[in-house]
This record gives sequence, C-alpha cells and structure tokens, in this order.
Amino acid sequence: MHGKFFISLSFRRTVFYQYIIRWCYRKILVTRFQKLYDDYANVYVVQFGEQDMEASEKVELLKLIEGFHTIDFITPDTVPAIDLYMDQITTFMDTQLASCKRYPDDKILTKTMINNYTKNNLIPPPVRKKYSKEHLLLLIFVYYMKDFLSISDIKTLIGPLTEKFFQREDGGITLTDIYERICSMEKAQLDPIIQDLNENMGSALEAFGDADENDRDYLQTFTFICLLSIDVYVKKQLIEHLADKISEKYGPQKKK
Repeated sequence: MHGKFFISLSFRRTVFYQYIIRWCYRKILVTRFQKLYDDYANVYVVQFGEQDMEASEKVELLKLIEGFHTIDFITPDTVPAIDLYMDQITTFMDTQLASCKRYPDDKILTKTMINNYTKNNLIPPPVRKKYSKEHLLLLIFVYYMKDFLSISDIKTLIGPLTEKFFQREDGGITLTDIYERICSMEKAQLDPIIQDLNENMGSALEAFGDADENDRDYLQTFTFICLLSIDVYVKKQLIEHLADKISEKYGPQKKK
C-alpha cells in the first residue's frame, strides 16, 4: 500500500486545515468561496471519511463564515412606503430577518417590544395605531443595537436622530436618506470583517497543536471564541464612550 495511507489521521487533518486556510486567504468573492468549500467538502469525504466529524465541522464553520457575504439586510427599497399596523410591522421584520434567528421559534420583533420602545421614547408613538416608514427605520436601528447596548444607550444614540430627522419636511437630510447611506456603508464592511474572521479562525486552528487529540477541538474552538470576544469587547467599549459623548453634547440638558 502507498506510504501516504500510513500517515496518521491527526497529521493529515492538520495539513487539511492549513490547506483550507491558505486558500481562504486568497479567495474573497462569495461565489468563489462557495465553490471552494464545496470542493473541500468533497475532498474531505474522499480522504478522511464521513466519520471524521471534527474536520467536517471546521469545513461547515468556514462555509458559515463565508455565508455572511449574503447576510440579510433590510434594504431601503424593501421598506414599505405606506403606514402599517403593528401586526404588519412584526410580520415584515420577521420575514425580512428570518435567517438571523438563532432558533426557529425566535421572534425578531414582538408587540411587547414595540410597546416598550414607545414607552421608553426610543420611537415616537404611532398615529391612529399606524406606524410610518420612518418608524420602521428606527425599529431596524434598534434591532441591530439591542443585543449589545442597553436601552438607555440606544435611547441616547437614537434620540437626536428622532428629534432632528424624523418626518422632516424642510427639504434637508431625512431619516430615509440617513438609512440609505448607512446601509450602503455597512455592506462595504462585510469583506474586511469576513477576512478578519477567517484570519482569527486560522490563528485558532494553529493553537494547541500539542494538546491531547480529545481536547484539541474544544481548545481551538474556545480560542476562536476568545478572539471574537476581544473584538466585540473593544468595539463595545468604543460605542459606549461615543454614546456618552453624544449624551453630553445632545442630551436633554442641552436642549434649548
């Protein structure tokens, strides 16, 4: 039998991971990544067999990361221009952001959430139980911020937005204009974010190569999570600092 079949599974798996990472760094476009990972999955089955779950999970994780290229955004052209009732608002959000759910039964937005946001002055109250397009835009901003900021901080950030730009009629910049510009800028950030994720995963896979094989996968996964966590922590600290500055400059005490 050819000598390569005597190479240990652990060694072959390590080489396989490194091979994936090296190629990932050289491919950015999502269509190329999809084809690349499909090819890797096929090679993995041929070389290592379907019982090597650790290698399979790494391939799936890489595919998940590259799937962020097609992450759901509520684009300006999909936001209804007509006023909507609360049920219609929750249905719209649930439909547009369905792929963002962690579990199938999760709710993107509920009536209770909307009532709480109104009660806490995150959004203006509806008019005759109907919410305008600009209400919906504010709710989208709240949705993206609520997982890492307090209601108080979100109120601080969105307060000036509501006060200065909500249903503006003097010909200046509108809330819709702001949403459109920010949405286009956020999409442009996906490539560098995904590249950074791939680099962090590559670093994690190189860690704990000397660990027992039964512990290596957990330690590498934990390392990857820690690398992601420090990124979130630093950015959250910066956002909170900026929120405090906005509060000092535009808070209620500054109103004339």
